[in-house]
Amino acid sequence: MNSSAAAAGADPAKGASSADKEGARAEVPVYKLIVATSIGNALEWYDLIVYGYFAVTISRLFFPAHDETVSLLMALGTFALSYLARPLGAFVLGAYADRHGRRASLMLSIAMMTLGTGLIAFMPTYAAIGVWAPIGIFVSRLMQGFSAGGEFGSSTAFLVEHVPNRPGFMSSWQFASQGASTLLASAFGAVLTGALTQPQLESWGWRIPFLFGMLVGPIGLYIRKYMDETPAFETARKTESPGKASPVWEVLATQKSRLLVSIGALILTTTANYMILYMPTYATKQLGLPPAQGFIATLVTGFVIMTLTPFVGHWSDKVGRIRIMFVAGVLFLSTVYPAFAFMNAHPSLATMMLVMLWVGTLKAVYFAPIPALMSSLFPTRTRATGMAVGYNLGTTIFGGFTPLAVAWLIASTGNKLAPGLYLMVGAVISLTTLAIARKRMGAR
Repeated sequence: MNSSAAAAGADPAKGASSADKEGARAEVPVYKLIVATSIGNALEWYDLIVYGYFAVTISRLFFPAHDETVSLLMALGTFALSYLARPLGAFVLGAYADRHGRRASLMLSIAMMTLGTGLIAFMPTYAAIGVWAPIGIFVSRLMQGFSAGGEFGSSTAFLVEHVPNRPGFMSSWQFASQGASTLLASAFGAVLTGALTQPQLESWGWRIPFLFGMLVGPIGLYIRKYMDETPAFETARKTESPGKASPVWEVLATQKSRLLVSIGALILTTTANYMILYMPTYATKQLGLPPAQGFIATLVTGFVIMTLTPFVGHWSDKVGRIRIMFVAGVLFLSTVYPAFAFMNAHPSLATMMLVMLWVGTLKAVYFAPIPALMSSLFPTRTRATGMAVGYNLGTTIFGGFTPLAVAWLIASTGNKLAPGLYLMVGAVISLTTLAIARKRMGAR
C-alpha cells in the first residue's frame, strides 16, 4: 500500500481509495476477520452471562449467608465490583493496541480471559477452603474484567480498519457475537437446570459452562496468531512523530466530548444487556417461574440479537447510525415499562418469551450501529483507546452494576417493575446524547 493511499485510512474523516479497500479484502477474507475478532468478544460475554445466569447457585456455594437475598447480593456485588477493573484494562490494553498494534492487544486479552475463566471453573467452594473461595472468585472476575477492558476497542478497530468502506456491517458482528453468547449460555442454563437435580447442579453441573468457555479460548488465540495487522495502523505508526503524546493523554486531554458521547450513547444498550442477563434470576425470584423457563426465554433474545444485528449494521452503512438508533430508543422508552407490567400481570413462559422477543429486537436495532458510530469519533492513533475507555466506563457504571441495582431496588421498594423504570432512565440519557452528537459533532 502506498503512503498516500494508506494515509486515507488513518483518519475517520477521510475515506480510503477503492483500490486500497479492494486490496484489504483480497489480503484477508472478511469471514476470517469476523471470526478472529468475534470469538474473543463472544467469550467475554459468554463468561459474564454464565456467571449472571448461575448467580443463585454461585451465591450458595461461594457466598453463604443466613439470608438468601444477602447471599445473592454478595454474588452480584462481586460481579459488579469486578467491573472496576474494566476501565483500567481499557486504558492499559487500549493504549497498548494504539502503540503496538490491534493484533498484539487481542492476543493478550484473550489469553487473560481464558485464564480467568479456568480459575472459576476449578475454584473450590466455601465449604472446602473457606474465605479463600469468594476471594478466588473475585480475583478471577477482576482478571476477566481487566482483559475484557481492552477487547472491544482493539477488535472493533481491527474490523473497521481492515474493511473501512463497511464499518457498520463489520463492527456489528461484535454485538452479533454477544447474541450468540447469550444463546449458548442460555442453552447451557436451560439444559442443566432442567436435566440435573439441585444437588447435582451445585456439586458439578454449574462448572460445565465455565469449562466449555475455558476450552474456547485457545481456539481464539490460535486464530488471532495468524492475522495481519491493519493497514491503517501500520501507516499511522510509520507517520507518527516520535514525541507524540500517549493515546491515553490525547483522549483525556483533547477528545473528552467524544468520550462522553460514546458513554452516553451506550447507556441504553448496556443497561438492556445486563437486564437480559438478570432475567433468569428475575423469572425465578419475582415471577415464580421454574429456572429453566427463564433461560428458555432468554434464548429468544440471544437468537434475535445474533441474527438481526448484522442486517441492521449493513443498513446503517446506507442510511446512517443516528437515525436508526433514535427510532429504536424512542420505542424502548415508550414500551419497556408496559412490557414489564404485562409480564408481571400474566407470568408465564409464553408472556416472558414475548417480552424478551420485543426487548431483543429493539436492542439489536439500537445496538448494531454503535461500534461504527464510536469508531468514527476517534482518529486511528487513539481509536482503540478511545473506544475501549468509552465502552468500558459505560458498561462499568451503567451495566455491571445493573443486576445489583435492580435487585436492590426490588428488595427495598417491593416494586417488581423496577427493571422497566431503570431502562427508561437509560433511554432518556442515550436519546439526549444522540441528539447532542448529531447537532454539535455532525454524527450521522
